[in-house]
Amino acid sequence: MTFHANLQSMSSHPPVHPTPVSPKRRLDVRHFRKGGGPYVCLTAYTAPLARLLDPHVDLLLVGDSLGMVVYGLDSTLGVTLEMMIAHGQAVMRGSQRACVVVDMPFASYHESPAQAFRNAARVMAETGCNAVKLEGGAVMAETIRFLIERGIPVCAHIGLMPQSVRAEGWRARGRDAAEVDILRRDAAAIAESGAFAVVIEATREALAREISDSLPIPTIGIGASVACDGQVLVTEDLLGLSGASTAKFVKKFADLSPEVSAAVAQYAADVRAREFPGDAQVYG
Repeated sequence: MTFHANLQSMSSHPPVHPTPVSPKRRLDVRHFRKGGGPYVCLTAYTAPLARLLDPHVDLLLVGDSLGMVVYGLDSTLGVTLEMMIAHGQAVMRGSQRACVVVDMPFASYHESPAQAFRNAARVMAETGCNAVKLEGGAVMAETIRFLIERGIPVCAHIGLMPQSVRAEGWRARGRDAAEVDILRRDAAAIAESGAFAVVIEATREALAREISDSLPIPTIGIGASVACDGQVLVTEDLLGLSGASTAKFVKKFADLSPEVSAAVAQYAADVRAREFPGDAQVYG
């Protein structure tokens, strides 16, 4: 068949293209608006857990709490940018729907807005996440604005700030007039800076409620108030996998530690009795 005949044959029988399958649309920061909640938020550090949580939550937070939960550190201060990026990549691979926010670790954004942009841009580019989160109120407003003006969505964090525990300790905030005034000013400065949401942690309930009612952006509570626009917990805490000691604001929705321990004990017994692997687990 000649070249022209081939062309004619192709034109009379156009190729059939399969109908494209629309991928699931991932929620982004536009999903979070005042009055649109309550928003369900949980931490995730690994792909398998992200996959389990993804259908049920609006936001997956790759928190620097992974330093304590995953690595056994006594605080979040030892977490590095590389650790956050690696776990952010894992959570993005394991999820399809939830908005993914990655914490900026200690000392990665405090020096200057330029340093914050450099590191936040790296997190966004290398993980593909939807936004970053950083701790601090009025003192960080300029940095938050700097990032947002350059295309990096930011979730803020006030109240108890784990990266400041060396200076302020692990205690609830808003217990005296000075702290109440600081938190009010922090919340207002963050909203004005352009953050799409703010986490309020371990803050007196009445004050957290007042702040949530007054802000034009959503509030995400953790040990704050049911009046917040959303709630977040460390997933390992609510599953009972963090040990006996947890914060007052944690509710265990399951206690999986005994089940994990029992399963591993049974595995160990089967191995020692040469009952595992059995015929079903070996290749004939």
